[in-house]
Amino acid sequence: MLAERGDLYREAKRTALILAVSQAVVGSAAPIAISMGGLAGFYLLGSDKSLATAPVTGFNIGVAVGALPAAALTRAIGRRNSLMSGGLVTACGGFVAALALFQANFWLFALGLLLVGMGNAFLQQYRFAAADNAPSDFKARAISWVLGGGVFAAIIGPQIVIHTRDLFAPIMFAGAFASLIVIGLLGAAVLSLLRASKDAPSAKLDDHQPARPLLAIMTQPRFLVALLCGVAAYALMSFVMTGAPLAMVGCGFTPDEATLGISWHVMAMFAPSFVTGRLIARFGKETIVATGLLLLIGCAVVALSGIALWQFWTALILLGVGWNFGFIGATAMVADCYHASEKSAVQGVHDFILFSTTAVASLMSGQIYNAYGWDMLAIIVLPVSIFCLAALGVQALRRRSRAVA
Repeated sequence: MLAERGDLYREAKRTALILAVSQAVVGSAAPIAISMGGLAGFYLLGSDKSLATAPVTGFNIGVAVGALPAAALTRAIGRRNSLMSGGLVTACGGFVAALALFQANFWLFALGLLLVGMGNAFLQQYRFAAADNAPSDFKARAISWVLGGGVFAAIIGPQIVIHTRDLFAPIMFAGAFASLIVIGLLGAAVLSLLRASKDAPSAKLDDHQPARPLLAIMTQPRFLVALLCGVAAYALMSFVMTGAPLAMVGCGFTPDEATLGISWHVMAMFAPSFVTGRLIARFGKETIVATGLLLLIGCAVVALSGIALWQFWTALILLGVGWNFGFIGATAMVADCYHASEKSAVQGVHDFILFSTTAVASLMSGQIYNAYGWDMLAIIVLPVSIFCLAALGVQALRRRSRAVA
């Protein structure tokens, strides 16, 4: 039994490492799409710039729309083949986006980013793949390992933008989006190293209880609070991050300075992942989620304090760390709420809700920024974060009262 458990840990670590490397490669598509999507949209539009962030919204819609097919494809052809397919979808999206820029076609560009987003939906399965493949006491760390690959994505993505943005001058931004073709294909090659199996080895240690109705799983108070906090952390992050490049350029900073700001932000999103799992093990999931929400409030306070470059960058760094704690903690909470036989359905619906909300948030970011300015983006963070903190507090009180009873 001890030997079998040791094999499971080794396999879980191998899987998490491969997924982390692919996260570093394919994950770099997201900072490219987000940092350049709004600016490219601004460039392609005429005098009315209110839809400038619509391509970024297309990216987030793609993540939402792709969530359920990604989960279904996993059931049909296995985790490895499904995730490799996601890399190919990312490459196709990059091709369409680059072609749209050559044709100066705004809506075709939005479609390209939607396809990139659909590829990113498979990327979101990485954290579940790592957790499902791990023994229960290694799940949070496995998720952290995978998201830790995002640190390298935060470096790779913006550097690709800086070095390829003008590759096809005078067609602005086309080089950056053409690079997504290489990124997607390389990520698929890395994922081919995964074991070709549909079921995670850790299923041997899991209970084999029959699957419950989806509604019964999703109406558990702990699941609802986890979903609320995870959705809020992700949506608020996207809401502020999408508007930040427009705000920085609008305040007189260069596109490169805006891109570097997003780079710092994405690094802050993923760098804590190397310790987040250990922090969760020591302090508990709810405590880490609450810490993340407090950091999001700190982001809003800094953003409201002024429009110097250091204030933009500091706010984005706090936004990234807050997202990391809030999202990883909430994901770990969700993973406690379902059995192995229920995972595909729950994960698909969870990500559909998560990224549908995020898509709306990214679209509203451009609308609200154009109508009310940068300050309003920061102000909206405050009541949402406070509401989630209250929900966590109520959940903690309920658990304490049950423990006493």
